Amino acid sequence: MTSDSQTLDQLARTLRARIIANSHRTGTPHLGSCLSCVDILTTLYWSVLRLDPAKPDDPARDRFILSKGHAAPALFQTLALAGFFPYERLSDYGQDGSLFGEHPPTPGPVPGIEAATGSLGHGLPLALGMALAARVQKRDSRFYVLLGDGECNEGSVWEAAMMGAAEKLGSVTVIVDYNKWQATGRSDEVLALGPLADKWRAFGWRAEEIDGHDLAALPGKLAPDGGEGPRAFIAHTIKGRGVSFMEDDNNWHYRIPNADEVAAACRELGVAA
Repeated sequence: MTSDSQTLDQLARTLRARIIANSHRTGTPHLGSCLSCVDILTTLYWSVLRLDPAKPDDPARDRFILSKGHAAPALFQTLALAGFFPYERLSDYGQDGSLFGEHPPTPGPVPGIEAATGSLGHGLPLALGMALAARVQKRDSRFYVLLGDGECNEGSVWEAAMMGAAEKLGSVTVIVDYNKWQATGRSDEVLALGPLADKWRAFGWRAEEIDGHDLAALPGKLAPDGGEGPRAFIAHTIKGRGVSFMEDDNNWHYRIPNADEVAAACRELGVAA
């Protein structure tokens, strides 16, 4: 594990370049949503989560659930770079019969995948069930869930939030990728999402607003703090983060980059895809 921000930054740049190249090669969307959460994924997998890629099914492991399942390309690239499977396995991404597609598959065939997600609002309920099971089994596993801000429109998120607070599940941490966009518009305009941190507090969670791209601060923020009850971090992020012509442009929710755009993005990132 490392908390060195320069090391984390280089890992994040590599992931962004690979995600962008994969979108071009396979013609798959959700690029902006992937790029906004890369720094969070980098921090979790290299600084926070207790995971051994050689033992991906260790019962004592921490769990990460990508509830915003449309950002699966970012998770796949993270798992490959972290050593859960060879990078070459992603070569058939999006092809018939591939285990790798636009959302995480059923757990098992792909090491490191804890839940098949994509139908929004399911990740947090799953994590709470896992946390309750760990409590019964007297395991100290920790559970991290990444939600999209638009996903917080789902009622099941708030039903689960009440359950987490009622059970005082301090092993559960929610991170909301608050990039201010969802598929068709600004998140706060589609529904009255804000003030989001206050909503989580009202539901009994220890909520804090953070910079979702601050790689110097994220390792300390996301590390367990020993407090009572579940935590929620409202991570302010930028959709398309890392590439100037993609940042805060919701066209990249569905748009696929062409070869010239991939090359320009990689030059800006300073990384070959």
